[in-house]
Amino acid sequence: MLKKISLGVLLSLSIAFGESKQEIEKLLGNMFIVGFRGVDVNQNTQIVHDIQRYNLAGVILFDRDPANRKKAKNISSPAQLAKLTAQLQKYSNNKLLIAIDQEGGKVQRLSPKNGFSRYYLTAKDVASKNAGSQYKSMAKELSSVGVNFNLAPVVDLALNPKNRVIVGLKRSYGSNPSAVVKHTKEFIKYMNRYGVMTSIKHFPGHGSSLGDTHKGFVDVTNNWQNKELEPYQDLIDSGMVDTVMVAHVMNKKIDSKYPASLSYQTINGLLRGQLGYNGVVISDDLQMHAISKHYSLKNTIKLAINSGMDILLFCNQLDPKRVVSTQKLIDTAYTLYQNGEISLAQIKRANERINTLRNKI
Repeated sequence: MLKKISLGVLLSLSIAFGESKQEIEKLLGNMFIVGFRGVDVNQNTQIVHDIQRYNLAGVILFDRDPANRKKAKNISSPAQLAKLTAQLQKYSNNKLLIAIDQEGGKVQRLSPKNGFSRYYLTAKDVASKNAGSQYKSMAKELSSVGVNFNLAPVVDLALNPKNRVIVGLKRSYGSNPSAVVKHTKEFIKYMNRYGVMTSIKHFPGHGSSLGDTHKGFVDVTNNWQNKELEPYQDLIDSGMVDTVMVAHVMNKKIDSKYPASLSYQTINGLLRGQLGYNGVVISDDLQMHAISKHYSLKNTIKLAINSGMDILLFCNQLDPKRVVSTQKLIDTAYTLYQNGEISLAQIKRANERINTLRNKI
């Protein structure tokens, strides 16, 4: 009885202060970036409906459709992409974060395969060359087609030669924290100069891992080193960080129970508390198997929001048979709110940070 009364009081207070269901849904919607299928949109397209109804923070775009790698998912040419992003912004009531993964090397969605100017070097290769000209060109190209949020650069240290997902793919600038910070600053400087926000990743460090969080559970406890935090601390102190992306790695030196992306101790304790970061925190794709094979959708959203996560990323890219609709995401989050399992105060704090970021566009 006491529980029912307390929840009823909570809901009554939210209504008294003017938060209707629709308003709460929009606050929750502002905490999600989602992937969708389509190379163009119009007023009747589902993603447009979702953007307008739920005030989504943004969308993430991919070149290849996971169900048919020969087919474009969102990107087929520069002209098409520029039109798509313009349409998305036109239908949004607020500035929309249009995200992409454009690091260079194996991780670049814009390439000569879909009509763009060049292949960009890997972080490892850039580290021995002039990074400035590459990143200036990349930033200009992203900006020219309406992409305003690049989920890069990688600041993981190349500490484990057996690491395939970061070190093996040459996504790290190296093992020296100072060198990593130097090249990261070049990346961020040029992106910001052309109106593109960035996300340093993968906090609290993925370069010492053995596994791939796309495929399953990854525990870095035995290999992780404190110096993996150094690039984050230096970049936070510099004031250059737009957002921080948190990995799905399990690090029992920080939290013995939850992976980083669902961990209050990692996000609010370490990142916000110890390192002093006050900006937007975004998850890695919450459909990666390190999360989706171990946590239900309800628990994933509950733990992520309660950990201090601001933006929850659902790419709908890894498994074409397990696409999660925006409505299901918001309905799940709203039920958690109704039941008192996530708080309005936490939702509003996240919205304040996200709106500050969106207003930079």
